[in-house]
Formats: sequence, C-alpha cells, structure tokens
Amino acid sequence: MQIGKINIPNAILLAPMEDVTDIAFRLICKRLGADLVYTEFINSEGLIRNSEKTKQKMLFLPSERPLGIQIYGNSDSSMERAAQMAEELQPDLIDINAGCWVRKVIRHGAGAGLLQDLKKMERMISSVVKAVKLPVTVKTRLGWDERSKKIVEVARIVEDAGAQALTIHCRTRSQGQKGKPDYSLIPDVKKAVKIPIIVNGGITSAIIAEEVFATTG
Repeated sequence: MQIGKINIPNAILLAPMEDVTDIAFRLICKRLGADLVYTEFINSEGLIRNSEKTKQKMLFLPSERPLGIQIYGNSDSSMERAAQMAEELQPDLIDINAGCWVRKVIRHGAGAGLLQDLKKMERMISSVVKAVKLPVTVKTRLGWDERSKKIVEVARIVEDAGAQALTIHCRTRSQGQKGKPDYSLIPDVKKAVKIPIIVNGGITSAIIAEEVFATTG
C-alpha cells in the first residue's frame, strides 16, 4: 500500500487510541510487526494554545517510523495551524479524526460530528491538505447511525478533498465501540475511489484480520 511516498508492505496498522497509543505502546507494537503507527488523537485547540500536555502527545522516536500524528477539531483555521505545528516535528503523515463518537467531542462538531455536515468535512480536509506538505489521511465511520451509512459518498468527498488514504471504522457513531462491525460496505468503497482504504474496528486477532482481508480485499 502506498500513501504519498510511504510504502507500507503488509498494511498492518496500529489504530490511534486515546490513552493507549503512547510511545511505549507504539514501540511494542512496532517490534511485533506493525507497519504504521499513530499517536493518540490530539486536540487542535489545545495545540494552538500551546498546552504542554497536548504537545507532549505528538512526540515520537525515529525508530517508530513510519508514524502519523492524528489531530481533531471543529475549526478549519485551528486544524490548519495544528497540522502545521504537527508537521514541524516531521512525522510521515497527518491524520484527521472524523470518527470519534464520544459525546464531548461530537457535540462541538468534531470527530464523528463531521458526519452530520459533509460540506464542512470536505472543507476542513481541503484546508489541512493545502496547509501542509505531508500526506493527509482521514479516519471516519460508516455513518452517523444505521439510517445514514453514507460511507461511499464520504469516501469520494475525502478523495476529492485531497486526502491520500481513508481509514473506516466499520461501526456507526451511534454504535460507539459496541455491536458487530459491518465490513460488507468496504468492497463498494474500494470500487468508488482510488485512494487506499484501511479497515478498522473489531480486529482483535490475527484470525479476524485474515478474515477481513479475505472478505474486503
């Protein structure tokens, strides 16, 4: 899989997880074979206000590469500046979180809240892409709820806005982390766009990973 100039041979990626994917955890996963790792998601507002705690989340070691710094927020200008600040640390890519389901995030229109305003999502992605030179990727969900699984449309929006890969957590926002992931829409997404599609959600063992590769391509 190719994201910008990053060649990822086996495409086994460590998902960004709040309060989990710190340096120590990432290093363990890297040694166990992860091809790409991500930081915890980083609040763009905290970053541009120079919160030391927020800035600490961006730190990484050269041995972790390739690595992506993931940011989230509800303001185009804040996300642009946060992406530029992240780029100064020279990660391998910048990832936009458009999938977090937690209430305190979505009530401000960030994370999965962007699924309720696809024009805003497109504008934000485009703004970040134009603000940095690094590859920009996006992580989102199948939809807001069972009645609004618009992931094929969302994938086209993400690609048209200039993002170079899309990670899909195969649950809806309303499911949170509960319920069985639905991987069935992934082949349709792959047909709709040319950028790499990364499957996420519920992949907790090698057996499940093999099944998902087989069923989604």
